[in-house]
Amino acid sequence: MPRLFALGLTLLALATAPAQDVKPLGAKETQDAVARYLTLDGRKESERDEQRKLLARLALAKELAPIDVKSWRDKVFKELAKRGRKLEQKPGAQWFWPAETKGGADRGLFIVGGETKKPKALMIGMHGGGVGSGDAWSAHGAMDSAAKELGWLAIYPEVLEKTERGWTDSGSEEFVLDLVEAALATWKLDRDRVFFSGHSMGGYGTWLLGAHHADLVAGLAPSAGAPTPVFDRAGKVIDIDHGVIPSLRNVPIRIYQSDDDPNVPPDANRAAAKLLEKARERWGGFDFEYWEVPNRQHDLAPGGFTALLAKLADRERDARPTKVVWQPILAWKRQFYWLYWETPKAHSTVVAEIDRAKNEVRVTCDRDASGLSVLLDETLVDLSKDVTVYLGDTAVFHGKPKRELATLLMTAARNDPALAYSARVVLAP
Repeated sequence: MPRLFALGLTLLALATAPAQDVKPLGAKETQDAVARYLTLDGRKESERDEQRKLLARLALAKELAPIDVKSWRDKVFKELAKRGRKLEQKPGAQWFWPAETKGGADRGLFIVGGETKKPKALMIGMHGGGVGSGDAWSAHGAMDSAAKELGWLAIYPEVLEKTERGWTDSGSEEFVLDLVEAALATWKLDRDRVFFSGHSMGGYGTWLLGAHHADLVAGLAPSAGAPTPVFDRAGKVIDIDHGVIPSLRNVPIRIYQSDDDPNVPPDANRAAAKLLEKARERWGGFDFEYWEVPNRQHDLAPGGFTALLAKLADRERDARPTKVVWQPILAWKRQFYWLYWETPKAHSTVVAEIDRAKNEVRVTCDRDASGLSVLLDETLVDLSKDVTVYLGDTAVFHGKPKRELATLLMTAARNDPALAYSARVVLAP
Protein backbone atom coordinates (compact mmCIF):
# COMPACT_ATOMS: atom_id res chain seq x y z
CA MET A 1 0.00 0.00 0.00
CA PRO A 2 2.82 2.53 0.66
CA ARG A 3 4.06 2.05 -2.91
CA LEU A 4 0.55 2.48 -4.29
CA PHE A 5 0.07 5.84 -2.55
CA ALA A 6 3.58 7.02 -3.30
CA LEU A 7 2.76 6.35 -6.95
CA GLY A 8 -0.55 8.19 -6.53
CA LEU A 9 1.26 11.21 -5.12
CA THR A 10 3.76 11.24 -7.96
CA LEU A 11 1.05 10.94 -10.59
CA LEU A 12 -0.88 13.76 -8.92
CA ALA A 13 2.21 15.97 -9.07
CA LEU A 14 2.92 15.02 -12.66
CA ALA A 15 -0.60 15.66 -13.88
CA THR A 16 0.13 19.20 -15.07
CA ALA A 17 3.61 18.57 -16.46
CA PRO A 18 4.27 18.12 -20.19
CA ALA A 19 5.29 14.57 -21.07
CA GLN A 20 8.74 15.58 -22.31
CA ASP A 21 9.53 17.12 -18.89
CA VAL A 22 8.96 13.93 -16.90
CA LYS A 23 12.49 12.97 -15.95
CA PRO A 24 14.60 13.48 -12.83
CA LEU A 25 16.66 16.64 -12.51
CA GLY A 26 20.40 16.78 -12.03
CA ALA A 27 21.98 18.51 -9.03
CA LYS A 28 22.35 21.91 -10.71
CA GLU A 29 18.88 21.69 -12.26
CA THR A 30 17.45 20.86 -8.83
CA GLN A 31 19.08 23.91 -7.28
CA ASP A 32 17.74 26.09 -10.09
CA ALA A 33 14.25 24.63 -9.80
CA VAL A 34 14.15 25.33 -6.06
CA ALA A 35 15.37 28.89 -6.57
CA ARG A 36 12.84 29.50 -9.34
CA TYR A 37 9.98 28.09 -7.28
CA LEU A 38 10.70 30.57 -4.50
CA THR A 39 10.38 33.54 -6.87
CA LEU A 40 6.79 32.61 -7.80
CA ASP A 41 3.58 33.63 -6.05
CA GLY A 42 1.35 30.56 -5.76
CA ARG A 43 -1.70 32.75 -5.06
CA LYS A 44 -1.66 33.70 -8.74
CA GLU A 45 -2.95 30.81 -10.82
CA SER A 46 -0.57 31.49 -13.73
CA GLU A 47 2.44 31.29 -11.42
CA ARG A 48 0.99 28.34 -9.56
CA ASP A 49 0.92 26.41 -12.83
CA GLU A 50 4.67 26.85 -13.15
CA GLN A 51 5.14 25.84 -9.51
CA ARG A 52 3.19 22.64 -10.15
CA LYS A 53 5.46 21.75 -13.05
CA LEU A 54 8.54 22.33 -10.93
CA LEU A 55 7.12 20.19 -8.12
CA ALA A 56 6.35 17.44 -10.63
CA ARG A 57 9.99 17.32 -11.64
CA LEU A 58 11.20 17.44 -8.04
CA ALA A 59 8.79 14.66 -7.04
CA LEU A 60 10.87 12.25 -9.11
CA ALA A 61 13.94 12.78 -6.92
CA LYS A 62 15.01 10.07 -4.51
CA GLU A 63 13.78 10.05 -0.93
CA LEU A 64 15.57 12.46 1.40
CA ALA A 65 17.51 11.19 4.40
CA PRO A 66 16.94 13.14 7.65
CA ILE A 67 20.28 14.91 7.21
CA ASP A 68 19.21 15.95 3.69
CA VAL A 69 15.98 17.38 5.05
CA LYS A 70 17.93 19.61 7.42
CA SER A 71 20.31 20.68 4.66
CA TRP A 72 17.50 21.61 2.27
CA ARG A 73 15.53 23.39 4.99
CA ASP A 74 18.58 25.52 5.75
CA LYS A 75 19.07 26.33 2.07
CA VAL A 76 15.42 27.22 1.44
CA PHE A 77 15.04 29.48 4.47
CA LYS A 78 18.37 31.15 3.79
CA GLU A 79 17.21 31.91 0.25
CA LEU A 80 13.86 33.20 1.50
CA ALA A 81 15.62 35.46 4.02
CA LYS A 82 17.56 37.06 1.17
CA ARG A 83 14.44 37.61 -0.90
CA GLY A 84 12.17 38.86 1.88
CA ARG A 85 10.60 42.30 1.55
CA LYS A 86 11.52 44.71 4.35
CA LEU A 87 9.87 47.84 5.73
CA GLU A 88 11.32 51.07 7.07
CA GLN A 89 11.92 50.75 10.80
CA LYS A 90 10.40 54.07 11.72
CA PRO A 91 6.93 55.12 12.88
CA GLY A 92 4.59 56.69 10.39
CA ALA A 93 2.95 56.12 7.02
CA GLN A 94 4.53 54.17 4.17
CA TRP A 95 3.44 52.82 0.79
CA PHE A 96 3.87 49.11 0.17
CA TRP A 97 3.93 49.69 -3.59
CA PRO A 98 5.37 53.18 -4.23
CA ALA A 99 4.71 54.64 -7.67
CA GLU A 100 7.30 53.36 -10.13
CA THR A 101 7.13 56.44 -12.32
CA LYS A 102 6.58 60.14 -11.72
CA GLY A 103 2.88 60.82 -11.68
CA GLY A 104 2.06 57.15 -11.06
CA ALA A 105 -0.19 55.96 -8.25
CA ASP A 106 1.13 54.85 -4.87
CA ARG A 107 -0.69 51.78 -3.50
CA GLY A 108 -0.89 49.95 -0.22
CA LEU A 109 -0.88 52.58 2.51
CA PHE A 110 0.05 51.38 5.98
CA ILE A 111 1.18 52.98 9.22
CA VAL A 112 3.91 51.69 11.52
CA GLY A 113 3.28 52.25 15.22
CA GLY A 114 3.48 50.70 18.65
CA GLU A 115 6.86 49.55 19.94
CA THR A 116 9.35 49.80 17.07
CA LYS A 117 12.64 49.21 18.92
CA LYS A 118 12.32 45.87 20.71
CA PRO A 119 8.80 44.60 20.08
CA LYS A 120 7.46 41.59 21.97
CA ALA A 121 4.82 40.78 19.36
CA LEU A 122 3.22 41.97 16.13
CA MET A 123 -0.32 43.30 15.88
CA ILE A 124 -2.18 44.02 12.67
CA GLY A 125 -4.71 46.73 13.49
CA MET A 126 -7.61 46.94 11.02
CA HIS A 127 -9.70 50.06 10.59
CA GLY A 128 -13.46 50.41 10.28
CA GLY A 129 -15.37 51.97 7.43
CA GLY A 130 -17.50 50.90 4.53
CA VAL A 131 -18.33 51.96 1.01
CA GLY A 132 -16.12 54.96 0.27
CA SER A 133 -14.94 55.39 3.86
CA GLY A 134 -12.30 54.20 6.32
CA ASP A 135 -8.63 54.96 6.83
CA ALA A 136 -5.65 53.52 8.64
CA TRP A 137 -5.19 56.58 10.85
CA SER A 138 -8.47 55.85 12.63
CA ALA A 139 -7.14 52.45 13.72
CA HIS A 140 -3.83 54.02 14.71
CA GLY A 141 -5.63 56.58 16.88
CA ALA A 142 -7.76 53.97 18.61
CA MET A 143 -5.17 51.25 19.11
CA ASP A 144 -1.66 52.63 19.21
CA SER A 145 -1.45 53.54 22.88
CA ALA A 146 -2.53 49.97 23.74
CA ALA A 147 0.11 48.50 21.42
CA LYS A 148 2.81 50.66 23.02
CA GLU A 149 1.72 49.69 26.52
CA LEU A 150 1.92 45.99 25.61
CA GLY A 151 5.27 46.45 23.86
CA TRP A 152 3.87 45.26 20.53
CA LEU A 153 4.84 46.48 17.09
CA ALA A 154 1.66 47.60 15.32
CA ILE A 155 1.03 47.74 11.58
CA TYR A 156 -2.13 49.53 10.46
CA PRO A 157 -2.95 48.76 6.81
CA GLU A 158 -5.57 50.59 4.79
CA VAL A 159 -7.88 48.53 2.59
CA LEU A 160 -7.01 48.65 -1.10
CA GLU A 161 -10.61 49.46 -2.01
CA LYS A 162 -13.18 51.01 0.32
CA THR A 163 -16.07 48.59 0.09
CA GLU A 164 -18.47 47.13 2.65
CA ARG A 165 -16.20 44.10 2.98
CA GLY A 166 -12.95 45.91 2.35
CA TRP A 167 -10.72 43.46 4.21
CA THR A 168 -11.65 40.54 1.97
CA ASP A 169 -12.12 42.48 -1.30
CA SER A 170 -9.70 43.60 -4.00
CA GLY A 171 -6.55 41.93 -2.69
CA SER A 172 -6.61 43.51 0.79
CA GLU A 173 -6.39 40.08 2.42
CA GLU A 174 -3.23 39.23 0.50
CA PHE A 175 -1.88 42.72 1.32
CA VAL A 176 -2.29 42.04 5.05
CA LEU A 177 -0.44 38.72 4.76
CA ASP A 178 2.37 40.38 2.82
CA LEU A 179 2.67 43.04 5.52
CA VAL A 180 2.91 40.35 8.20
CA GLU A 181 5.74 38.67 6.30
CA ALA A 182 7.53 41.96 5.70
CA ALA A 183 7.28 42.95 9.37
CA LEU A 184 8.62 39.55 10.47
CA ALA A 185 11.53 39.98 8.06
CA THR A 186 12.27 43.51 9.26
CA TRP A 187 12.09 43.23 13.04
CA LYS A 188 13.30 40.47 15.34
CA LEU A 189 9.85 39.06 16.05
CA ASP A 190 8.50 35.74 17.21
CA ARG A 191 6.30 34.13 14.53
CA ASP A 192 4.23 32.63 17.32
CA ARG A 193 3.23 36.12 18.53
CA VAL A 194 1.16 37.61 15.71
CA PHE A 195 -2.23 39.11 16.59
CA PHE A 196 -5.11 40.55 14.55
CA SER A 197 -7.49 43.15 15.91
CA GLY A 198 -9.78 45.90 14.68
CA HIS A 199 -12.94 47.90 15.30
CA SER A 200 -16.22 47.81 13.33
CA MET A 201 -15.34 46.67 9.78
CA GLY A 202 -11.90 46.02 11.26
CA GLY A 203 -13.57 43.58 13.64
CA TYR A 204 -15.12 41.87 10.62
CA GLY A 205 -11.66 41.69 9.07
CA THR A 206 -10.26 40.23 12.28
CA TRP A 207 -12.88 37.48 12.29
CA LEU A 208 -12.52 36.61 8.61
CA LEU A 209 -8.76 36.89 8.10
CA GLY A 210 -8.15 35.30 11.47
CA ALA A 211 -10.25 32.28 10.54
CA HIS A 212 -8.86 31.96 7.01
CA HIS A 213 -5.29 32.09 8.35
CA ALA A 214 -5.72 30.65 11.83
CA ASP A 215 -2.44 28.76 11.43
CA LEU A 216 -0.63 32.12 11.30
CA VAL A 217 -1.95 33.89 14.38
CA ALA A 218 -1.66 33.70 18.17
CA GLY A 219 -4.93 35.45 18.93
CA LEU A 220 -7.79 37.60 17.64
CA ALA A 221 -9.58 40.57 19.21
CA PRO A 222 -12.52 41.84 17.14
CA SER A 223 -14.17 44.98 18.54
CA ALA A 224 -17.74 45.92 17.59
CA GLY A 225 -17.42 43.97 14.37
CA ALA A 226 -18.91 40.61 13.47
CA PRO A 227 -18.53 37.87 10.88
CA THR A 228 -21.12 37.80 8.11
CA PRO A 229 -24.40 36.39 9.47
CA VAL A 230 -26.85 34.11 7.68
CA PHE A 231 -30.52 35.05 8.18
CA ASP A 232 -33.73 33.09 7.89
CA ARG A 233 -36.76 34.53 6.11
CA ALA A 234 -37.93 36.24 9.28
CA GLY A 235 -34.62 38.11 9.60
CA LYS A 236 -33.27 36.02 12.48
CA VAL A 237 -29.57 35.12 12.50
CA ILE A 238 -29.34 31.35 12.14
CA ASP A 239 -25.70 30.85 11.19
CA ILE A 240 -22.38 32.48 10.34
CA ASP A 241 -21.01 32.49 6.82
CA HIS A 242 -18.94 29.47 5.82
CA GLY A 243 -15.21 29.36 6.50
CA VAL A 244 -15.14 31.02 9.93
CA ILE A 245 -16.28 29.24 13.10
CA PRO A 246 -14.84 25.71 12.68
CA SER A 247 -11.43 26.99 11.52
CA LEU A 248 -10.96 28.86 14.83
CA ARG A 249 -10.53 25.70 16.93
CA ASN A 250 -6.91 26.44 17.83
CA VAL A 251 -6.94 30.26 18.06
CA PRO A 252 -7.88 32.28 21.16
CA ILE A 253 -10.47 34.96 20.31
CA ARG A 254 -11.77 37.76 22.53
CA ILE A 255 -14.98 39.34 21.19
CA TYR A 256 -16.23 42.76 22.32
CA GLN A 257 -19.80 43.91 21.66
CA SER A 258 -22.17 46.55 23.03
CA ASP A 259 -25.79 45.49 23.50
CA ASP A 260 -27.14 48.65 21.86
CA ASP A 261 -24.72 49.05 18.95
CA PRO A 262 -26.70 50.70 16.13
CA ASN A 263 -24.02 50.06 13.48
CA VAL A 264 -23.23 46.44 14.31
CA PRO A 265 -26.20 45.02 16.25
CA PRO A 266 -25.27 42.24 18.68
CA ASP A 267 -27.22 39.46 16.94
CA ALA A 268 -24.35 38.29 14.74
CA ASN A 269 -21.73 38.21 17.50
CA ARG A 270 -24.18 36.56 19.90
CA ALA A 271 -24.86 33.88 17.28
CA ALA A 272 -21.13 33.47 16.64
CA ALA A 273 -20.47 32.98 20.36
CA LYS A 274 -23.18 30.30 20.56
CA LEU A 275 -21.72 28.54 17.53
CA LEU A 276 -18.24 28.65 19.08
CA GLU A 277 -19.69 27.01 22.18
CA LYS A 278 -21.35 24.28 20.08
CA ALA A 279 -18.11 23.76 18.16
CA ARG A 280 -16.22 23.40 21.45
CA GLU A 281 -18.67 20.73 22.62
CA ARG A 282 -18.31 18.89 19.31
CA TRP A 283 -14.58 19.13 18.62
CA GLY A 284 -12.89 20.40 21.77
CA GLY A 285 -10.64 23.47 21.79
CA PHE A 286 -12.14 26.89 20.93
CA ASP A 287 -10.67 29.24 23.52
CA PHE A 288 -13.05 32.20 23.29
CA GLU A 289 -14.55 34.94 25.43
CA TYR A 290 -17.65 36.91 24.49
CA TRP A 291 -17.59 40.28 26.24
CA GLU A 292 -20.88 42.12 25.89
CA VAL A 293 -21.48 45.37 27.79
CA PRO A 294 -24.54 47.65 28.01
CA ASN A 295 -25.01 51.14 26.61
CA ARG A 296 -21.74 51.67 24.69
CA GLN A 297 -23.38 51.91 21.27
CA HIS A 298 -20.57 51.74 18.64
CA ASP A 299 -17.88 52.97 21.01
CA LEU A 300 -14.79 51.07 22.13
CA ALA A 301 -14.88 48.67 25.06
CA PRO A 302 -14.56 50.02 28.62
CA GLY A 303 -10.83 50.60 28.93
CA GLY A 304 -10.48 50.73 25.15
CA PHE A 305 -8.14 48.45 23.26
CA THR A 306 -5.83 48.31 26.27
CA ALA A 307 -8.45 46.28 28.12
CA LEU A 308 -9.36 44.14 25.10
CA LEU A 309 -5.85 43.28 23.94
CA ALA A 310 -4.66 42.58 27.48
CA LYS A 311 -6.87 39.49 27.37
CA LEU A 312 -4.45 38.03 24.78
CA ALA A 313 -1.15 39.39 26.07
CA ASP A 314 0.31 36.04 27.14
CA ARG A 315 -0.90 33.94 24.21
CA GLU A 316 1.31 32.17 21.67
CA ARG A 317 0.41 30.36 18.47
CA ASP A 318 -0.03 26.62 18.54
CA ALA A 319 1.41 25.91 15.10
CA ARG A 320 1.19 22.12 15.37
CA PRO A 321 -1.98 21.14 17.20
CA THR A 322 -2.83 17.44 17.25
CA LYS A 323 -6.39 18.21 16.13
CA VAL A 324 -7.37 20.53 13.27
CA VAL A 325 -10.77 21.60 11.95
CA TRP A 326 -10.78 23.42 8.61
CA GLN A 327 -13.47 24.94 6.46
CA PRO A 328 -11.55 26.11 3.36
CA ILE A 329 -12.89 29.14 1.56
CA LEU A 330 -9.98 30.55 -0.48
CA ALA A 331 -8.76 28.76 -3.60
CA TRP A 332 -5.18 29.91 -2.91
CA LYS A 333 -5.11 28.93 0.77
CA ARG A 334 -3.92 25.38 0.17
CA GLN A 335 -2.15 24.63 3.44
CA PHE A 336 -3.78 24.85 6.86
CA TYR A 337 -1.56 23.69 9.72
CA TRP A 338 -0.57 20.13 8.64
CA LEU A 339 -3.33 19.72 6.06
CA TYR A 340 -2.75 20.41 2.37
CA TRP A 341 -5.29 20.60 -0.43
CA GLU A 342 -4.20 21.60 -3.91
CA THR A 343 -7.77 22.48 -4.91
CA PRO A 344 -9.62 23.04 -1.63
CA LYS A 345 -13.34 22.39 -1.82
CA ALA A 346 -15.33 25.36 -0.55
CA HIS A 347 -18.20 24.52 1.82
CA SER A 348 -16.45 21.40 3.04
CA THR A 349 -15.45 20.65 6.63
CA VAL A 350 -12.30 18.67 7.35
CA VAL A 351 -11.55 17.26 10.79
CA ALA A 352 -8.11 15.72 11.31
CA GLU A 353 -6.51 14.29 14.43
CA ILE A 354 -3.17 12.71 15.24
CA ASP A 355 -2.73 9.97 17.81
CA ARG A 356 1.00 9.93 18.53
CA ALA A 357 0.76 6.87 20.78
CA LYS A 358 -0.76 4.79 17.98
CA ASN A 359 1.16 6.56 15.18
CA GLU A 360 -2.17 7.20 13.47
CA VAL A 361 -3.83 10.06 11.63
CA ARG A 362 -7.60 10.12 11.25
CA VAL A 363 -9.33 12.47 8.82
CA THR A 364 -12.97 13.02 7.93
CA CYS A 365 -14.27 15.22 5.15
CA ASP A 366 -17.92 15.83 4.33
CA ARG A 367 -17.22 16.49 0.63
CA ASP A 368 -15.14 14.86 -2.10
CA ALA A 369 -11.63 14.71 -0.59
CA SER A 370 -9.74 14.26 -3.87
CA GLY A 371 -6.25 15.71 -3.52
CA LEU A 372 -6.49 16.29 0.23
CA SER A 373 -3.26 15.41 2.03
CA VAL A 374 -1.77 15.24 5.49
CA LEU A 375 1.70 16.68 6.05
CA LEU A 376 3.98 14.87 8.46
CA ASP A 377 7.36 14.98 10.14
CA GLU A 378 8.99 13.66 13.31
CA THR A 379 7.26 16.19 15.57
CA LEU A 380 3.85 14.76 14.68
CA VAL A 381 4.49 11.04 14.21
CA ASP A 382 7.36 8.56 14.33
CA LEU A 383 8.49 8.33 10.71
CA SER A 384 10.85 5.46 11.54
CA LYS A 385 7.80 3.27 12.17
CA ASP A 386 4.72 2.48 10.13
CA VAL A 387 2.12 5.24 10.12
CA THR A 388 -1.55 4.51 9.48
CA VAL A 389 -3.72 7.20 7.91
CA TYR A 390 -7.51 6.89 7.83
CA LEU A 391 -10.02 8.73 5.68
CA GLY A 392 -13.25 8.12 7.48
CA ASP A 393 -13.18 4.49 8.60
CA THR A 394 -10.91 3.36 5.76
CA ALA A 395 -7.15 2.95 6.20
CA VAL A 396 -5.85 4.61 3.03
CA PHE A 397 -2.16 4.38 3.96
CA HIS A 398 -0.04 2.12 6.13
CA GLY A 399 3.71 2.34 5.95
CA LYS A 400 6.61 4.76 6.26
CA PRO A 401 5.90 8.09 4.50
CA LYS A 402 8.69 9.29 2.25
CA ARG A 403 10.60 12.47 3.02
CA GLU A 404 10.57 14.43 -0.25
CA LEU A 405 12.12 17.63 -1.49
CA ALA A 406 8.93 18.55 -3.37
CA THR A 407 6.89 18.45 -0.16
CA LEU A 408 9.51 20.32 1.82
CA LEU A 409 9.78 23.07 -0.79
CA MET A 410 6.01 23.36 -1.23
CA THR A 411 5.46 23.89 2.51
CA ALA A 412 8.61 25.87 3.31
CA ALA A 413 7.93 28.45 0.58
CA ARG A 414 5.60 30.39 2.89
CA ASN A 415 8.70 31.10 5.00
CA ASP A 416 7.27 29.72 8.24
CA PRO A 417 9.57 27.02 9.68
CA ALA A 418 6.85 25.71 12.00
CA LEU A 419 4.66 24.90 8.98
CA ALA A 420 7.34 23.25 6.82
CA TYR A 421 7.03 19.48 6.44
CA SER A 422 9.05 16.84 4.64
CA ALA A 423 6.48 14.03 4.17
CA ARG A 424 3.02 13.97 2.65
CA VAL A 425 0.29 11.34 2.39
CA VAL A 426 -2.42 11.91 -0.21
CA LEU A 427 -5.74 10.66 1.14
CA ALA A 428 -7.58 10.41 -2.16
CA PRO A 429 -5.33 10.68 -5.26
